[in-house]
Amino acid sequence: MNALGNRIQVQAPPRQARWGATLAVSVAALALFGFLFREEILAAVRTWESSTAYNHCWLVLPMAVWLAWTRRDRLARLGPMPSPILALLILPPAVAWLLAERMGIMEGRQLAAIGLFWAMALALLGWRLCRAMAAPLLYLIFLVPFGEFLVPLLQSVTAHFVELGLRVLGIPHYVDSLIIETPAGTFLVAEACAGLRFLVAALAFGALYAFTLFRSPGRRFAVLLAALVVPVVANGIRALGIVVLAQHLGSAEAAAADHVVYGWGFFSVVIILLILVGLPFREDMPPEPGTRPAPLREPVGAARLALAAVLVGLFAGAAPALAAGLNDAAGVAPLAATPRLEPTAGCTAMADGALDCGALTASARLLVFPARTTWAGVAAARRRLLGNEDEALAFRIEAGPATWDARQPPAGNETVAAAAWLDGHLAGDGLRSRATQALNSLGGQGGLPVVVAIALRPKAGDAAAPTPAERRALLTAIAGSQAELVGRADALSRRAGS
Repeated sequence: MNALGNRIQVQAPPRQARWGATLAVSVAALALFGFLFREEILAAVRTWESSTAYNHCWLVLPMAVWLAWTRRDRLARLGPMPSPILALLILPPAVAWLLAERMGIMEGRQLAAIGLFWAMALALLGWRLCRAMAAPLLYLIFLVPFGEFLVPLLQSVTAHFVELGLRVLGIPHYVDSLIIETPAGTFLVAEACAGLRFLVAALAFGALYAFTLFRSPGRRFAVLLAALVVPVVANGIRALGIVVLAQHLGSAEAAAADHVVYGWGFFSVVIILLILVGLPFREDMPPEPGTRPAPLREPVGAARLALAAVLVGLFAGAAPALAAGLNDAAGVAPLAATPRLEPTAGCTAMADGALDCGALTASARLLVFPARTTWAGVAAARRRLLGNEDEALAFRIEAGPATWDARQPPAGNETVAAAAWLDGHLAGDGLRSRATQALNSLGGQGGLPVVVAIALRPKAGDAAAPTPAERRALLTAIAGSQAELVGRADALSRRAGS
């Protein structure tokens, strides 16, 4: 009996020894993750800092650590069980990350990176341990500032809610998309009124509430569903309240003053009500006898841990390495040219291809991008040519053979129009253009992205410059008469790249 006990003691090293090597490898893997996905991490932090909708993300990591600490007793009888087979789970999020990188969708890259992190944890720590720590691991999803794509939908839902409420209350109104007119004034359901900041904060709180006070999947799902639906409805009630208040005050401006601040107060009341409604159904009691962790298993050999670590490093680094190689092959800058503009009424051709339009001059810029460029680079170049959208009057020119996006900044007299082509078609910044160019960049074949910009500038020292409206009209006329330039951009975009 003693001999058997001695043999068992030799085969089962102390618990610290079981964790020591795995923790060292896990720390190295975490450092590798931070290095490979540093752009995603920095982009997320910048968003937390700059956007009021995501300020709560600063609390996500401390909350995840707290959730892990409250579950530390689950680790008392568990040990790490590295699994090289589970390292294969890294491949799907790695592929998703590469596709998001090629499409230029940072939010997709960040979500895929979180999925890749989960797969790394599974491979290095094992299924049983990750299952015991599922709540803090899953809560890390709220580190990603996701949801911006929902803003147009949330604006539309809020506008429809207000319209329905006004109809029920019998208040005269007229609704045109996101613009609501009542006898008290005109209201716009702007992006800040869409309720995104309420929704993402409520989801993060709802998940914490569900993981803390509930144990059954059904009740946790009910809490998350309530955290999703209630903020949307509450934001509609808030917006309706502002319009109704304006009707009684007789002033839209007075009712809308500080409505975002008041909205946070209303949101706080809604969260408190959600907490009170959920408390009678709480399940934060000790686990039942049959749910205790299984006893420690025999330790996994160093060779298995080393193989899992190698596979984690290879699979996690494959997609970023491939993306870096594709970006190097794309080149550092697009080919640029200054094409000749066709004269239009009131403008004459100049020797350098520009147009003399009296007090103004018009010139064009043509950019041809390598086939392996991502659409994010194309969209960024077009935005630079157009200028800062937040500070400019944006309008669209639909004249002639192309559709142009145009900007006119408030300071200065420059007015710019730009358009893009891909594979012989006009291209925007939507998913279709991004997906098409992502496939082109992966294969190195297909069309070349092309951007054309037309800038209308005043001559130096000319005090008789046309009004902003006259400049917009002139730019529309010039852009509508550039059939030759549009045809050249179309032809260039059809050429196969290498």
